[in-house]
Amino acid sequence: MRKTDTSRRKKYDFLVIGSGIAGLSFALKVAKHGKVCVITKGKIAESNTSYAQGGISAVTYLPDNFEKHIQDTLIAGAGLCNAEVVETVVNEAPAQIAQLLEWGTQFDKTEDGKFDLHREGGHSEHRILHHKDNTGFEIQRALSKATLEHPNIDVLENHFAVEIITQHHLGEMVNKWRKDIECYGAYVLNQQTNNVETILARVTMMATGGLGNVYETTTNPDIATGDGIAMVYRAKGAIENMEFIQFHPTSLYNPKERPSFLITEAMRGFGGILRRKDGKKFMHKYDERESLAPRDIVARAIDNEMKMTGDSFVYLDVTHKDAQEIKDHYPNIYQKCLSLGIDITKEMIPVVPAAHFACGGIKVDAKGRSSIARLYAAGECSSTGLHGANRLASNSLLEAVVYADAAAKDAIQHLPSYNFCDQVPEWNDEGTSQPEEMVLITQSQKELEQIMSYYVGIVRSNLRLKRAMDRLEILYHETEDLYQRSVVSKRLCELRNTIQVGYLIIKMARQRKESRGLHYTIDYPNQLKGLEVI
Repeated sequence: MRKTDTSRRKKYDFLVIGSGIAGLSFALKVAKHGKVCVITKGKIAESNTSYAQGGISAVTYLPDNFEKHIQDTLIAGAGLCNAEVVETVVNEAPAQIAQLLEWGTQFDKTEDGKFDLHREGGHSEHRILHHKDNTGFEIQRALSKATLEHPNIDVLENHFAVEIITQHHLGEMVNKWRKDIECYGAYVLNQQTNNVETILARVTMMATGGLGNVYETTTNPDIATGDGIAMVYRAKGAIENMEFIQFHPTSLYNPKERPSFLITEAMRGFGGILRRKDGKKFMHKYDERESLAPRDIVARAIDNEMKMTGDSFVYLDVTHKDAQEIKDHYPNIYQKCLSLGIDITKEMIPVVPAAHFACGGIKVDAKGRSSIARLYAAGECSSTGLHGANRLASNSLLEAVVYADAAAKDAIQHLPSYNFCDQVPEWNDEGTSQPEEMVLITQSQKELEQIMSYYVGIVRSNLRLKRAMDRLEILYHETEDLYQRSVVSKRLCELRNTIQVGYLIIKMARQRKESRGLHYTIDYPNQLKGLEVI
């Protein structure tokens, strides 16, 4: 039995949950206007941002222009993008790139001092700014340094947000006078003391990143368990478009490794060719853009080829490119493959699709505001309308920094009208026991990953989705029962969150009676050329 120490209550003007590009850029922009607390469940540098290899898209030079970037995004989004959002994000890109540079981010440049731009699948021009093949890591480095050096920002590492605080945590007398849901901060597990602390905030930013660990094979780090989406869902906030899960077509085939090592899409823009194990090209059967088609088409094509041949992977071939150029542009990929005995200048790279990015999430408006007052969301945990049914490569880092900026401006404007809610009670674990055997948590997590991978993956059907929901309901009830009688632990909370996120993916996939973008079902096939899915 444990009850939190009331002396551990903290107050901040701004609470930021998550330490990726969205959370840290928001923190840096609001820090001039109040005291900021950034909480992250690992170290500050552990985020989905750190794993983003390819880059960040932005129009910088002719012959590219805003209209081309807008059209590429709309086409990739399969008719579900919000056109106004797309236009805003694309137009805002140059200013946000300038801000990243000001914070110390270094992008690769050519000898004449211009940005060394890449092209990726779905893009009509070279517009991807990058730093070697570890762009996200470089952005994370710069933002982390700036954040840690800022006198008005406190960073609490190894702190896990258990729940956001809303009216349902308050007494009846307080609650009955408030019609709209409001956020007053969060209950946070200090993993060093094992106490749940109360952090009150006038404004809260949800920037918890992705959810890839709902699936068995993912490029996401272990921390990507959909925590923000699950917390907001439990608080009755609006969630949308969860059926659109992007599988990156090319993760390195190495079954013993988790997360899967990403082979950046820029390698296909560089001239990489997808081949079957027998060496034959196959993308021409599916799309005239061949290996440079958008991710949803390429991932389905690879999935289909593997099912037809029975192979566990396909190859990405760059052996026809200059060896030194490969080493210069992709040093981390070269060294990683070499460590496994693969010299990519001479041998093809075995690749397989892996869960990579969620296009849906916490529904926000143009200013990053969620349906819960005083709660903003940005980055992968949010749903802005930019991606529609499929994300255009390298638009995610751009979206995160643009919406963090919009949210910061709105939060600063409204901060004077927000007060702290002192009626919030402390977290109470009375009546609970110690956590059960860890095997119950780890085995349930494995079951969830298998259910989602086998039945709610790249290709779906009504029967598969029903079976997934039936299996998931059992796991849900078992886990909720365990949660109610156990003290809080990070692993138990993550299991609870991934199950609820899995439920939302299945629920929304069952509601969509069509194939569109990343949601492909054999019961409602589209007209994808050459693809008879299995």
